[in-house]
Amino acid sequence: MRRRQPTTTALEEQRMPVRVTLAAAWTSFMFLYIYVDILAFYKPGVVDDILAGIVWRFDISQTWAITALSLLAIPILMVVLSVALPARVSRILNLIVAAIQVPFAAFNAVGEWGGSWMVFYVLGVALEIVILALILRWAWTWPRISGAPEL
Repeated sequence: MRRRQPTTTALEEQRMPVRVTLAAAWTSFMFLYIYVDILAFYKPGVVDDILAGIVWRFDISQTWAITALSLLAIPILMVVLSVALPARVSRILNLIVAAIQVPFAAFNAVGEWGGSWMVFYVLGVALEIVILALILRWAWTWPRISGAPEL
């Protein structure tokens, strides 16, 4: 009786296009960004403040809602713009927007520094910054066509 030899096969490793990688990273960033806010609703007093018309230290108004929507729209739009724009424009836009988002993400933890939920916010911000750093790296190292003139 013959023994069956174990077979090992390597998985095919296909290079993922930078555009897809960036869109996936912005999608992940967007989910973190939103879920940190959603999970923060469980912090005691947050819902009571919202019902009283206050978010963090801001009165809930149409101006506040427009500002919040505009800030949330940035990573949402970056998902599609990373794929739809010409490569050069996409690369530059990813570098600019991700670089601007890093201090903005860090600011979100400042309000909780020293508070009872500080670890939660610092973890959320750290994860967001890791994804933004990856976006910056992937956009910065976007492969170039060899022999093509630099524009």
